[in-house]
Amino acid sequence: MTPPLRWLRRAAPTAGLLAVVLGAGAGVGAAAPGAAVPGAPAHQPRHARAVTPQVLPAEGRFASPPAPPAPPRTPPPRRAARPVPGPGTKPGPGTNQRPSVAPDGAATPDGATGPAAAAAPSAPATGTGTLILYDTSGTWGWLGEQYAMQAANLVSRFGTWQAHPVSSYTAGQLSAYAAVVYVGSTYDEQVPTAFLTDVLAGSRPVVWMYDNIWQLTSQAPTFPTTYGWDWSGFDTSAIGTVSYKGTSLTRYAANAAGIMNYASVDTTKATVLAEAVRGDGTRFPWALRSRNLTYIGEIPFAYADMTDRYLAVADLFYDVLAPQTATRHRGLVRVEDVGPDADPAELRAIADYLSSVQVPFSVAVYPRYVDANGTYNNGVPQDYTLASRPDVVSALNYMTQRGGTLIMHGWTHQYSNVANPYSGASADDFEFFRAHVDAQDYVVYDGPVPGDSQTWATGRMNSSAAAFTAAGLPVPTTFEFPHYAASAPDYAAARAKFPRRYDRGLYFRNQLAGGAVDHTKYGGQFFPYPVTDVHGSFVIPENIGNIEPEPFNNHPARLPAALIDAAQRNLVVRDGFASMFYHPYLGVDYLRQTVEGVRALGYTFVAAGSVVAGG
Repeated sequence: MTPPLRWLRRAAPTAGLLAVVLGAGAGVGAAAPGAAVPGAPAHQPRHARAVTPQVLPAEGRFASPPAPPAPPRTPPPRRAARPVPGPGTKPGPGTNQRPSVAPDGAATPDGATGPAAAAAPSAPATGTGTLILYDTSGTWGWLGEQYAMQAANLVSRFGTWQAHPVSSYTAGQLSAYAAVVYVGSTYDEQVPTAFLTDVLAGSRPVVWMYDNIWQLTSQAPTFPTTYGWDWSGFDTSAIGTVSYKGTSLTRYAANAAGIMNYASVDTTKATVLAEAVRGDGTRFPWALRSRNLTYIGEIPFAYADMTDRYLAVADLFYDVLAPQTATRHRGLVRVEDVGPDADPAELRAIADYLSSVQVPFSVAVYPRYVDANGTYNNGVPQDYTLASRPDVVSALNYMTQRGGTLIMHGWTHQYSNVANPYSGASADDFEFFRAHVDAQDYVVYDGPVPGDSQTWATGRMNSSAAAFTAAGLPVPTTFEFPHYAASAPDYAAARAKFPRRYDRGLYFRNQLAGGAVDHTKYGGQFFPYPVTDVHGSFVIPENIGNIEPEPFNNHPARLPAALIDAAQRNLVVRDGFASMFYHPYLGVDYLRQTVEGVRALGYTFVAAGSVVAGG
């Protein structure tokens, strides 16, 4: 989800610092340093069809966490090798793939990897699963956990994982895993010598991101000749493009955290995997691989959007964890925000078109319509369910007969009788999270709703199921959170009740570290392939967004060309998706253009139900 705050650059004597200005209860997000970048976008009420239909919060410019502070202007230090320690002490407690979430929102590591993890394809080395290590020190140390969760979600595609701070690493721990990912996010955090030594031993593939690579190279005086490259320092110029597999991927150019540049690269020993492209067209390596080490010169999760260099790291994980994976590109279509107030003719038209071109599709349904304040009924509140709208139920059955599958999109798609953030009406508002629109027309996330708990969320899901049954419709087995936003206990409720979600997720501070979940610091993430996320749910991806004919709330219009462009860039992911959603009140023409354009790129449209763990 897109974050609700502003990140501002302040001058510092030796390094750039980030200062955050939070709204009341606002969570951490990814607005950009030195620029007024929106938080979660506001949207026009969906019923105001003459104006602009809704945009989900995930469709903002940035859903991901921010970058670390800018590095010092001087190059990182070059030091002598450290003495190699003897056998390590017992490793500190790490957190694993499935932290359980209590109703009060406390994360409690449960010591198991969980049955929902995708089966790991043939690993390039012995060991099981992936070890994820992350930084924790300094003012911005909490960002390390955010990045680790993003990495964990992606590597779950390939099997189980465990994650803990790099500071608790002990000698030989690496050998228990098929691969290791280290996210260096705190400048010059002390990386354990045991880890450096084990990486240089070369027994396991290692993906190293951003900071502290200088500690590794210092530990091996012959590193430049052995590995074929040597770093020089961070390039903090405005870089807006990363070239990967011949495709230009976007990068937020105002990201001042920098990308590592190189003093030398011997291409007979090191393979340049992707290149950073400056505004003047000059290039330098963005990621490279030699021997067992893949090095990515920045945090690829910061300021990520749907056409971003984040896609490169999502694909690079295949090289490390499933190198034999065949190329395959699948498309998904979801018809969005269908409630008892839907127009049956519009639903039938969408179904007729998709059926005629043999595109299976999902239909996201909320079964109870509430206009708590009479916003769309001359001040008279409305409240009715699908059971009282047989024409809509008939249209939904018509859709399922033509290749559609119903999924549950909340119960009412709004909360109480308050503007959350717009009107108190279904499809306008959030249901499982609080939000408001600020004076600059940004949507600000305010945190869990009053009375939120796993029991409360389960109650709403049960009420929704009962409304489907009362209408004579099958109860869906897939859940999508309205506006892609919920608390940790709400995600736990979804995990317990549904075998899969079909959305993007929010991930909160302390979900890996343990203790009380901090809903004021979070990052959102989209996926180019199915994952089993930190909440423990199998997640069907949605990654190219939706059509928005008009700009509003500081966000540009998105027409079919934008979705097709996102699909084209997602082709760099060798077994990836182009997954979209579409509002039926837009008619068929935009949908036709998008489906034809995505299909022309080589995507095969499939049913969401065919997307399974490991497949």
